[in-house]
Amino acid sequence: MNALRFHVVGLPHTQVAEAFSACAFTNKVKYFCQMMKDRGHAVFLYAGEQNEATCDEHIVCISEAARAAHVGDGHYTAAPWDTASPAWRSFNLNAAGGIVSRHRVGDFVCLIGGVAHKPIADLLPEATVVEFGVGYGGCFARHKVFESNAWMHTVYGARSNGDPCAVDGEWWDAVIPGYLDPAEFPFRGAERLLDDYYLFVGRLIDRKGFAIAQEVCEAAGKRLVLAGPGEQTGYGVFTGVVGPKARGILMRDATALLMPTRYIEPFGNVAIEAMACGTPVISTDFGAMTETVIDGVTGIRCRTFGEFLRALEAVKHLDRAVCRQHVIDNYSLDVIGAKYERYFERLGHLWNEGWYEGKAA
Repeated sequence: MNALRFHVVGLPHTQVAEAFSACAFTNKVKYFCQMMKDRGHAVFLYAGEQNEATCDEHIVCISEAARAAHVGDGHYTAAPWDTASPAWRSFNLNAAGGIVSRHRVGDFVCLIGGVAHKPIADLLPEATVVEFGVGYGGCFARHKVFESNAWMHTVYGARSNGDPCAVDGEWWDAVIPGYLDPAEFPFRGAERLLDDYYLFVGRLIDRKGFAIAQEVCEAAGKRLVLAGPGEQTGYGVFTGVVGPKARGILMRDATALLMPTRYIEPFGNVAIEAMACGTPVISTDFGAMTETVIDGVTGIRCRTFGEFLRALEAVKHLDRAVCRQHVIDNYSLDVIGAKYERYFERLGHLWNEGWYEGKAA
């Protein structure tokens, strides 16, 4: 296919760099740029001062001083998504201005911030705007790529006005799952674990299920390590926020990743990160977990406390090589890059074929 052109917009509270990998949206930006460049397309990145993404041009939309002031003393993942704030307002204006000066007919503007990025789209009425990784509720664009079928249907249902049977699908939407580079995650294989511990990675909030992980491991007398931002209280060993290399080692050496998320998980990157290390996942049976965790193969999905307790032992019999291969086959950059390319090729057909292939506009 002919080379495409992508204008990819980051976030004002992060940098597209490894040090900010705890932000799933920023990681998507970084790897999306790499996938499209690897497939021979042009990529223009609009982001903060620091950048480790592969692109044709990096357009700075916010100074590091302004970014740091916006984040304040908290962790950057807790920064406000307030489009009225100086950081968001100037970032969006700078991004839109940069795109206007570079945009050509047929280009794609790729946004990751949901309604917080809508001001950019509003300033580009003639552009084809795509929300390329919808793992949030506030989506607005005509063209959307959801991270899971579960989340796409959840968002559709939320628009039902109380009657889910009245919801129709949208032709321009698609589902393309999250992605990673397996080479960045260490694999231990079938060697005996040096230390029998279970791992929780994520924000230490109730809906992420960290308290469930604590209760289950405490009841079973199992060691639990918790990594992520938030108040460190209760059972377990807390590491705080860890960088990607330390996170990979923690995942590689864990007996299993505990992911007892209570809400409808749009995707949950840590699940495939753990599996890339060969570590199975013990999860709930909600949202994207029903698509990423193959019950009894790459992990165990649970709905009762007893099932969680039994899973702690049962998961030891799962093949760690199968877990890693599952990620390579389904979530690696080359596999997902091809899916995105096909999606954007389909959007290109809309210019000539109308709202679905085969029908004239």
